[in-house]
Formats: sequence, structure tokens, C-alpha cells
Amino acid sequence: MTGSLAGIKVIDISRVLAGPSCTQILADHGAEVIKVEPPVGDDTRKWGPPFADGAASYYMGVNRNKRAIVLDLSVPAGREVLLDMLADADVLVENFKTGTMERWGLDFDEVLSQRFPRLVHCRITGFGADGPLGGLPGYDAVVQAMSGLMSINGAPEGGATRIGVPIVDMATGLNATLGIAMALFERSRSGRGQFIETALYDVAISLLHPQGANWFMSGKPQRLLGNGHPNIVPYDKFPTRTVDIFIGVGNDGQFCALAKALGLDDVAADPRYATNAARGANRPALRETLLQALALHDGEALCEQLARSGVPAGPVRDVGTALSHPHTLHREMAVELDGYRGTGVPVKMSRTPGSVRMRPPRFGEHNREVLGELGYSEERIAALIDQHIVVDKQ
Repeated sequence: MTGSLAGIKVIDISRVLAGPSCTQILADHGAEVIKVEPPVGDDTRKWGPPFADGAASYYMGVNRNKRAIVLDLSVPAGREVLLDMLADADVLVENFKTGTMERWGLDFDEVLSQRFPRLVHCRITGFGADGPLGGLPGYDAVVQAMSGLMSINGAPEGGATRIGVPIVDMATGLNATLGIAMALFERSRSGRGQFIETALYDVAISLLHPQGANWFMSGKPQRLLGNGHPNIVPYDKFPTRTVDIFIGVGNDGQFCALAKALGLDDVAADPRYATNAARGANRPALRETLLQALALHDGEALCEQLARSGVPAGPVRDVGTALSHPHTLHREMAVELDGYRGTGVPVKMSRTPGSVRMRPPRFGEHNREVLGELGYSEERIAALIDQHIVVDKQ
């Protein structure tokens, strides 16, 4: 095992996205992750098409570098196996409905922390355990709607729109990973584990920037701007003669460089556009001027010219084009291993780099291997399978 988390053992009893994405990050950086699935399997194994090797792409995208065991935790014998697995574990990640672990006799304060004082227990929930919405289930798109994220995404003619990627789930997974890393760092000083809760709703609220900061200061709701930015102008998508591009002007110097590249020196000198605040007040007129000028340009060539002059700009690409781009490949952000293809490891560490070492596990692929490492005899493993406590066929 290599990576910054080599030597850390994680038991992952979560499913779907936020939890598995968290543990995949830990696994990419060297942690030993054992994925514990219910007898029906992780829901995302069926979230397709496309399918390959018996599982949907959705599952394949967040479960690499893990070993897998299928265990029925709804029965006491299954939970006893889990407790044996936790004996030398550092981290437990789960996203069961609030109260499930306690009902199973696996309460952190009363049971797990007493039996495993160094264990870091990370729970991912929809809305947290308490409060008016406490204990309710939550899926990404529903939380997008309830948190205000959806209300700031979309164009006026189409109305509020779901963000195209499961941003809340993914960001919750990132926050859970960060919480686990902080807890492990603190444990190195105190010698004690702790309980972490990361709720989709809380994370969604935290993502409301700058719209949240704007509302706290002004009290005004955010109107839909399509691809435009509420605070910065021009920061938007524009058509050109060839392709759509996105231009992000963050300061007055960049605006002058943009105007120069488009042959609009008079616009750069116009007091209506001299500052960001002025450009915001005159957004429609400026956009019309830019549209007329951009219609004469090849978008790809213009973006390269702008970027090299210090103006952030880029063509709007589809997913396949982006994943096949030479820079994506150079940055090792598209990987292949044993027939598995996926996105790469975004955190680049100089001494302990992350890596893709194992394809996502098949259903129950490591049942016997993991149980054997616990010291279980072949007879005991066979009995667990016969009793359907450990399941080897979906």
C-alpha cells in the first residue's frame, strides 16, 4: 500500500454516492477500504445503463480501490461480523437513516466508542439528526431544491433548474473526507476517535456563495441569470462564429485586455464600463456589444489568445471531448486499469501520491478473503454463507 493514508483501515457500510465517494478518496490515497454491501447490493449497481461487468457506470465511478463483502446487518449475526471487522479499523463510514445504528445496538457513545476508543465514526445524513427536518431522508436533487441551490440555477425562461451533476452528494463526500482527515489528525494527539456527522442539507447551505453572502448583506433574493454571475460582469457564456465560449473577467485590467482583443478600445474607455460595478449596472448594453464583436471570431482561437493575455476564457466542451483532451490526459485525469476507465486523482502529492490500484469490486468478490483475515475458519465462512448472513450471489 502506498499513499498518505497507507495503514489506515476504513469500513464503509454506506451506499449510493456521498459515502462511497468519500471512501474512494480515502482509498485513492492509500487507505485500506472494505466496502460492506447489503444482500441486495449497493443501489447504484442498478443505476444504468450503461452497464459493464454486471454493474452500472454509476457504481463503477465511486468504488475503485476497495474490497467488497456482502453482509446482512439487519440480523445480529451480521452485526457481530461487523464488530469483528471494526476491531482493528480506524474509520467507520455509514449513511443509514437516523436511528438505525442505535436500533441495532451500534450507538457510538454507548457501544462503539467504548469498545473501540480510537474509532472515527463518520455518519452522512440528509438533514442531520435533530431540528425540524431532523431524521428525514434526503437525495441530492431534493436537497438542491430545499436549500435554495436550484433557485439560483437556470435561465428566466426555463425557471429554477437542477445542477447537472450531483453537486450536494459530491460536496458532502468531500466534507466527510475532510472531517475524517481532521479527526485522524486530532487522534494523533489525543489518542481518541470521535463521531462526525455530515448532512447533505448543511453542505448545500454552505455552497450558497456568493448568493448567501449577498442575501445576508442586501436581503434581496437572487434572480435567475442563466450563465451570468450575480456579482461579476462580464462573466458569462457567449456564442462566437464557431463555438460557444465562456469568458470570466475578474478585474478591470482583464476587461481592458478583452476589449483590446475584440477591437473595442472605445468600450474600454467608456465610463459605463470602467469598473465592475458600472458594468453590472449596464449589463444588457455591454452584453449586446460583446455579442456583436464575438460573432466575428473563431471561438477556439480567441480563447487561446485571451487566456495567454491573462483573460480567463475557454470553449464549452462536452464530457467526451473534455475527458479526451490532451491536457486531461497529461494531468492523468483519465485512467484505465483492468478494463476499468474513470477519472483520475485530483490531489497531486509529491512524496505520497494517490493512485488507482484496483478496479471497483464485483458483488461479494472478497467475502472469503476478508473473513479469512478475521481468522474465520472455512467451516464458519461456509455456515455464514449457508445462513445468508454473508451473501455471494446477488
